[in-house]
Amino acid sequence: MSRVSLPSLSRTEATTCGSLLQELQVIWDEIGENDLERDRMILQLEKECLELYRRKVDQTKKHKAELHQMLANSEAEVSTLISTLGERETFVRLEKATGTLKEQLAMIKPLLEDLRQKKEERIKEFLEVQSQIISICSEIAGNINEGCSASAQVDEGDLTIKRLGELKCQLNELQIEKNLRLQKVDTYIKSIHEISIVLSIEFNKLICEVHPSFGDYTISQTKNISNDTIAGLSGTIHSLKKEKSQRLQKLQSLGATLIELWNLMETPLDEQKGFNHITCLVSSSVDSVQGQGCLALKVIEQAELEVKRLNALKASKMKEIILKKQNELDQIYKSVHMNVDVEGARQMLINVVDSGKADLSELLTNLDNQIEKAKELALSRKDILERMEKWQFASEEESWLDDYEKDENRYSGGRGVHKNLKRAEKARALVSKIPGLVENLTVKIKTWEKEKGMPFMYDKGRLLDSLEEYITLRQQREEQKRRSREQKKLQEQFATEQEALFGSKPSPLRQIPSRKPLGQSSNANIAGGTPGRRASTPFGRHGILSSGKEKKVGYSSRIVNPVNYVSLPKE
Repeated sequence: MSRVSLPSLSRTEATTCGSLLQELQVIWDEIGENDLERDRMILQLEKECLELYRRKVDQTKKHKAELHQMLANSEAEVSTLISTLGERETFVRLEKATGTLKEQLAMIKPLLEDLRQKKEERIKEFLEVQSQIISICSEIAGNINEGCSASAQVDEGDLTIKRLGELKCQLNELQIEKNLRLQKVDTYIKSIHEISIVLSIEFNKLICEVHPSFGDYTISQTKNISNDTIAGLSGTIHSLKKEKSQRLQKLQSLGATLIELWNLMETPLDEQKGFNHITCLVSSSVDSVQGQGCLALKVIEQAELEVKRLNALKASKMKEIILKKQNELDQIYKSVHMNVDVEGARQMLINVVDSGKADLSELLTNLDNQIEKAKELALSRKDILERMEKWQFASEEESWLDDYEKDENRYSGGRGVHKNLKRAEKARALVSKIPGLVENLTVKIKTWEKEKGMPFMYDKGRLLDSLEEYITLRQQREEQKRRSREQKKLQEQFATEQEALFGSKPSPLRQIPSRKPLGQSSNANIAGGTPGRRASTPFGRHGILSSGKEKKVGYSSRIVNPVNYVSLPKE
């Protein structure tokens, strides 16, 4: 319609200008203007009209430029908001918009308003999250008042959902850290409360020294969770635990001293019951002590006073106590057959105590050390003594077996013969192990002497020398047995030859024995039928003698001389 109306408007204007020009020609005719003047005036009118059109065109161009600028500014703002908010889909829809400038402006205006509203809402969200972050950070740093007054600064250049999510994650981590710190503070305060009860220390005063906000420690909102506060609580717990450990060690030392003094002076149980709350802590660990006031200073003072009283009482009974310790030491030496001059040591100790010049406490401590060393030495001798007892028993069985085998009537019928046979069988098995026992015992003794740097003594004699003597004597006995067997073999061979020459002869082995068989005693051994062990020495007949010598057995006295078979009547 505009294009249709414009030509009609032009014709109207042309008609109007033409009529005015005709009217102007009439006027000029009446005035008598010449043609040159008329042309000049018409040219001036044309210039004025052209200038008027030009100004209108310039104004229209300027308006068009303004519309372009407005559109460009709107598009730039939309692009900025889209980039700030991360609305990429909206920007894609904007690029597809077409039409006149006013139409494009009309299309972009609602989108721009929508983005501006989203920006304001997003800024509010950022402000809320950042304010909480600042608040928690201030609490962790210990600046609660500054955190309340500080305002959050939002970076409007990045309002994307991603950035908001990062801030929310940061806020979540800070909230978790805050909760952990609150839990840690609660745990520390609880520990301080428990230890203060055990030590009988005023808790409120102690906790307020760390931070005034812990005056009412049951309200978690008032708790300070800064690093300095947590470090202060941790330091307080460390100092309290150290104090608790020191007090417990002191009470344990006092309790052990009380028990030792009670044992020394044989204190009645009724007097000991009053200090059970102290002695029960002797074997307790630091963490297991939880009783109220059990490590209070007054308890330590009570124990110190009792120890002081018992020490004063002990001074009057020190001589009796020292002699008891000496008796204990003598019993230890005696139990493991160690050679110690008991009477001489006792008399010397009595002389030292009666002189009044020695420190009795130091003397008692020295005796305790000697007892401890004697116990260690006795323990190191235990294995050797056990092996020596096995050797002793085997030696006794060997001695019995020698006597049994020398008895020519051991197989004769009678009571107890079967028991002797069984014992002889066991004795032979045991005697076969003697070389191994002696060798093993010798190695053990040499190792012990090398470790201790001193000889292994047993009842005033060196056990290794006794073993060597026993080995020598045993070898001699074995040699005598071997010779006896050879001589007997020769006798039997001679008897066989005589029988082949002169015929059969009455055997001297068939004669009625002049003594009863071994194991058929009519007195002490009639019930068991077993010959008794030799008890004259600790190790039997072939063992160590008190005089250091051994009775030698003459096997030649038991050998039957050859009989003159010629003079005997023939059967």
